[in-house]
Amino acid sequence: MRIILVGSDKLTYFLGRRFTSKGDYLTIITPEEEAAVDLSRRLKATVIAGDGSDPTVLQEAGAYQADVLLALTDRDQDNLIACQIAQDRYGVPQTVAIVNDPDNKAIFEELGVSVAFSATEIIGSMIEQQTASEEIRNLVPVAGSGVTMTEVVLGPNSPAIGRAIKDLDLQGAVVACVVRRGRVLIAKRRSYLHEADRLLVISEDDQYGQAQKVLTGEGA
Repeated sequence: MRIILVGSDKLTYFLGRRFTSKGDYLTIITPEEEAAVDLSRRLKATVIAGDGSDPTVLQEAGAYQADVLLALTDRDQDNLIACQIAQDRYGVPQTVAIVNDPDNKAIFEELGVSVAFSATEIIGSMIEQQTASEEIRNLVPVAGSGVTMTEVVLGPNSPAIGRAIKDLDLQGAVVACVVRRGRVLIAKRRSYLHEADRLLVISEDDQYGQAQKVLTGEGA
């Protein structure tokens, strides 16, 4: 299968590794030159530095031959435009988009995006359904993938409190969302963490201990 993935950050790497391990032909479009170089070194994929909502960039990525396009940026407008151009101009049969603001999901579906999913709704539901009180709990250890999804609650002694996510040494791990006072927040690089925040952390198995230590001060 030929896949075009429009995105950045560690989520792009995790998904890219999964697709290439299955033998899919993957092209990644990412806006940052430095990220493009890093991904090209770590993945067996074609990596393009550019705007995934730009028709010229999509053509360079081989949109005419693609079976599916995934738009996974943190900007709903860019994700929608990328999907619309892919399906309308280049005839990509399947488009998948992440919807950061759940209120926009209906718009994506009305405008013909094949699959539009709200990470906020899905992840928030996963966390809120958990009733145990442990500070750390594996929600989904994905067998055979080398990836674990973990819920972490920041206690009063957590070294991560008061710090921005971008300043934490989370190599091989990413904070996907934060639940704070019952509200689900998409985690961004500049997001600051507070005591009692509940985090959904996606990590490589061999980086789990280090991520635990960075967030709670324990483990590793």
